Amino acid sequence: MDVSNPKDLNLNRLQACDRSFHDWYRFILSFPPHLVRTYIDKFDLTENSTILDPFCGTGTTIVEAKKQGIPAVGTEATPMSWFASRTKTTWTVDPDQVRVATERICDRLADDITPKNTTHLKKLAPEARSLLLKNSIGDLPLHKCLVLRDAIDAEPNLPLRHLLQLALAHTSVHTASNLRFAPEVSISRRRKQDAPVLSAWHQQVDTMTADLESVKGPSPPTACYRQDARDLTRAIEPESIDAVITSPPYPNEKDYTRTTRLESVLLGFLQDPSDLKSYKQSLLRSNTRNAFAADRDDLWVARTPQITQLAATIERRRLELGKDSGFEKLYHRVTSLYFGGMKRHFANLRPILKPGAQLAYVVGDQASFLQVLIRTGELLAAIAEELGYKVRDVELFRTRLSSVTGEQLREEVVVLEWPGYQQRSSR
Repeated sequence: MDVSNPKDLNLNRLQACDRSFHDWYRFILSFPPHLVRTYIDKFDLTENSTILDPFCGTGTTIVEAKKQGIPAVGTEATPMSWFASRTKTTWTVDPDQVRVATERICDRLADDITPKNTTHLKKLAPEARSLLLKNSIGDLPLHKCLVLRDAIDAEPNLPLRHLLQLALAHTSVHTASNLRFAPEVSISRRRKQDAPVLSAWHQQVDTMTADLESVKGPSPPTACYRQDARDLTRAIEPESIDAVITSPPYPNEKDYTRTTRLESVLLGFLQDPSDLKSYKQSLLRSNTRNAFAADRDDLWVARTPQITQLAATIERRRLELGKDSGFEKLYHRVTSLYFGGMKRHFANLRPILKPGAQLAYVVGDQASFLQVLIRTGELLAAIAEELGYKVRDVELFRTRLSSVTGEQLREEVVVLEWPGYQQRSSR
């Protein structure tokens, strides 16, 4: 990959020319569309290929594949992200119908969305409210979002309704909330007592409508399934995938469920703590907040010396530093669970890949809270090779500064090839 300055922060940012469809709703830690194009070109993918993103997130790979005229499949366990990916790749919604519905909703709510008596504001059910980050949204902005949500829910056309709901998710975060992303989610010191929810939503819908109008002619098929990436054979046909372009979570102690919590609750994907627990159990274990006593993914790497030695080093370092908080005691196990989960993913990915399939995994090194460097790319390459993949390269994408150690950490693309079972057995 041509990276003249890997410290350039713009390498991981959305470029102005890429905003159509991608910017409908985008996860803060998404990787950029131009990186997807790099590997579409490098892998010589065409309209006769099928691309898979097993950690689909908010759809960067499958949206970009659709824009490039290439069929694509995504899987995603996070309900809000799955909904966003599916909606962003549904281009059959009639723009004129969107405009009519938007104007109808705005006309109906223009005089009613701001209540005359603020003692009777719409609220979330207590169990749903308990899932939100404290002070993530004020009472009046939340009321407006709920009123708008109810009006959208009355729309009978399902694809159109999904588009309007996704615009609301965008508005709830970027206009109505007190959330900050840097990239960790936190609460701004300046709390919004009010917000122009209806007008911001209308503007976002207009942007989305313009993108739909820009589509000329038929587009390639795209599918997105709500599925755990560690068990893909339930959703995808055997030997149907030509290439994988993806960015899985890193073992970085980031709780990805917090990043989409507000909109997940607002749109009803999470309604109580049991929903949240079920959702966490479907995720690759990358932080101590979604690790459970019954987890067994670490058994996949029990005989992988690079991982067992890393976990032992982390635990030894914890004892040396005298760290004894709950998450610090769990960190060595979560590291094993992460790499075990990725090994399980690579193993269960093989049946759906065509022989000769090419894969690109965007991953980053981590300097853990115990200051033990985790070379994520190198370790994943070793695990994949153990399972019969050919490691073609580990390419530098960019570097980023560790807030823990102050050193530059590598973000890399692990490039693999799957030779097929017959080729493996003939070696």
